[in-house]
Amino acid sequence: MRPLTALLLASALVSHTPMSLAAELTIDRIYDAPALAGPTPMGLKVSPDGTRVTFLRGKSSDQYQLDLWEYRIAGKETRLLVDSKVLLPGEEALSDAEKARRERARTASLKGILEYDFSPDGKQLLFPLNGELFLYDLGKEGAEAVRKLSHRELGFATDAKVSPGGRYVAFVRNQNLWAIELASDRTLQLTGDGGGLISNGQAEFMAQEEMGRDTGYWWSPDDTAIAFTRVDEGPVPVQRRFEINAESTEVVEQRYPAAGERNVEIRLGVIDMTTALPAELAASGGIAVPMPASVAVKWVDLGKDRDIYLARVDWNADGSALSFQVQSRDQRRLDLRLWHRAEGIISNLLSETSATWVNLHDELHFLKDGSGFIWQSERDGYKRLYLYGSDGSLRHALTPEGWVVDELLAVALDADHIFFASGGDDPLQRQVYATTLSTPSNETRQLSVGEGIHAVRFAKSADVYIDSWSSPSAPPAVRLHDANGQELAILEANRLQEGHPYWPYYEDHAAPEFGSIVGAREQKLYYRLTKPRDFDPEKQYPVMIYVYGGPHVQRVQKAWDDPLVQVMARRGYIVFTLDNRGSDRRGKAFEEALFRNMGGPEVEDQLEGVKWLKTQPYVRADRIGVFGWSYGGYMTLMLLAKASDQIAAGVSGAPVTDWRLYDTHYTERYMDHPAANAEGYVQSAVFAHLEGLKSPLLLIHGMADDNVLFTHSTKLMSALQEQGTQFELMTYPGGKHGISLPWMKKHAYNALVDFFDRKLKQ
Repeated sequence: MRPLTALLLASALVSHTPMSLAAELTIDRIYDAPALAGPTPMGLKVSPDGTRVTFLRGKSSDQYQLDLWEYRIAGKETRLLVDSKVLLPGEEALSDAEKARRERARTASLKGILEYDFSPDGKQLLFPLNGELFLYDLGKEGAEAVRKLSHRELGFATDAKVSPGGRYVAFVRNQNLWAIELASDRTLQLTGDGGGLISNGQAEFMAQEEMGRDTGYWWSPDDTAIAFTRVDEGPVPVQRRFEINAESTEVVEQRYPAAGERNVEIRLGVIDMTTALPAELAASGGIAVPMPASVAVKWVDLGKDRDIYLARVDWNADGSALSFQVQSRDQRRLDLRLWHRAEGIISNLLSETSATWVNLHDELHFLKDGSGFIWQSERDGYKRLYLYGSDGSLRHALTPEGWVVDELLAVALDADHIFFASGGDDPLQRQVYATTLSTPSNETRQLSVGEGIHAVRFAKSADVYIDSWSSPSAPPAVRLHDANGQELAILEANRLQEGHPYWPYYEDHAAPEFGSIVGAREQKLYYRLTKPRDFDPEKQYPVMIYVYGGPHVQRVQKAWDDPLVQVMARRGYIVFTLDNRGSDRRGKAFEEALFRNMGGPEVEDQLEGVKWLKTQPYVRADRIGVFGWSYGGYMTLMLLAKASDQIAAGVSGAPVTDWRLYDTHYTERYMDHPAANAEGYVQSAVFAHLEGLKSPLLLIHGMADDNVLFTHSTKLMSALQEQGTQFELMTYPGGKHGISLPWMKKHAYNALVDFFDRKLKQ
């Protein structure tokens, strides 16, 4: 279950002269153009040759329509490369698979160019649009710079990547893996049995939604081989659900693996491109050339136990071996294995085990000299980076004890340094650090400057990086730095001054306060509290608790605010967010407190927050409401069901109501298999406590949700009606999990504002 958060980034704040009268900030304005956070670049990348920074940016007239831009480092010039509306004046016609993929990636509200990839030499950019692939030549201008590679009439192309050697572009079409040889324009079909329940080269639902793996194929470093997954959905039970749209209703037979049910069958194969593409094969002139029948796929042995998860796949530095990570069904074991290409044998590099679960990560890096690899582990309770030898032997830890490492950012092998992101001693921040690689050391050097959240992208050479930085007082600024942290250029200052989209509202900006309370079991719990701009300590105010509460998410951060918080603060609410046990970036023990007991420790901690709020003289103790979406929607229901005497009203968006209805990988990680924890599943469901739900409730759900199925809410509606409990309901025809269309968001959040005004202010 990935969180749904507002699309806001970060920047630097300058001094300003207060305006005489601030404009009214409304829900509608949040989702109108231009974006309130300013001209915030997305998808930032440094070109392989280090000459430019490329990024995506929404139009000033439509913040959801993204175009492709570049910043030339030498000339310090920014220019538009591809206007998505010029290239495609009409509306995109997305395939069902692409719609689902965007829903999984939380980009369903965006249009235009959503992703792109550099060629290895940095001279070309590959990007998809409307199911077709385009190559942009950075050495040309105008229409001549854009070359169309694929043909929509052959099928919708998705997940396109340039091969590391630059010879091919690979992509998925019609559930098969394809490649285009750029020199000859030959389109080559690499697999042929995709269709129906079989897909090749495409990440399955569970990998995309819960495992953080959004692709199903991987090029070898020298372009001579391509590894891919073959997924068979046949074993997965069919969930027949209604997808209710404005003018039609469809019965969708979705292969949805609910907790305790069977998952897909997955295989990992490798195609030798030197065999698949013989030199004598004639150029096809753009016509598809099937993979020769004589070309065999080498299948990698994933082990005797087939009820597993294929978590990650990566080639080693020289392409002599393919690494793959196998996670057991109960997620308490993770094996890192190597398939040696020449011999076809498999060796086990290392194994991680846990009494609860092993978290997946992307911090595996094979050193270019072949001497070993870097790996992240929570073996001592915190996410740290470790150096291993090529045989899988542990050498030493690379990062300080007690620090949670968010990401391995880059490895500068020649300079014997690595760069990583961490909160360090302050888990509410994200800073950039450097440390040595070859020798054990807990000595780190902080490169980033400025309290807050730094989202960083290094060049492949590790000599420069882009830093998108925000703080509670500033929306996103983007700067370019060298590897020592020295600022080289300001790509987007995004200063809060006259002309900035947020400037008309800035006079009434409510700055958050950060603090902590001691919760259950003496745990330190961090909070973020935002008071009304005209706060009077002699008055009392209603409170909106803004909750998520689930694992792998941290809501309390020193970052630019969600604009919903500002809307509510201007309407006279105190907005309070508390990160309970189970939240991210506090260590494994803090997270695994909810093991086999979801809806227990999280609710206890949130009620400790309520208890603290009621001791504050400026809080109306009888006017505390709660709002959350997805896991936050579940938390809202559990808080109302267990503590309606303390919570005055709640808004629950797209909630899980019974964990037996949610998917295998997420649910069983935290709740164990239903057969092994039957009572835990009963107690974690809202229905076990529903008689206690007495406070006013607004329930919101998209009627075509394919993640938290609409069934969760229909089951809740029936149970509430049966026991005679009145509630308010807002459903959205065609709405998916994130009700991503701007008009849906406006309507849903205006409904929230209206509900709380009626229940908490009167």
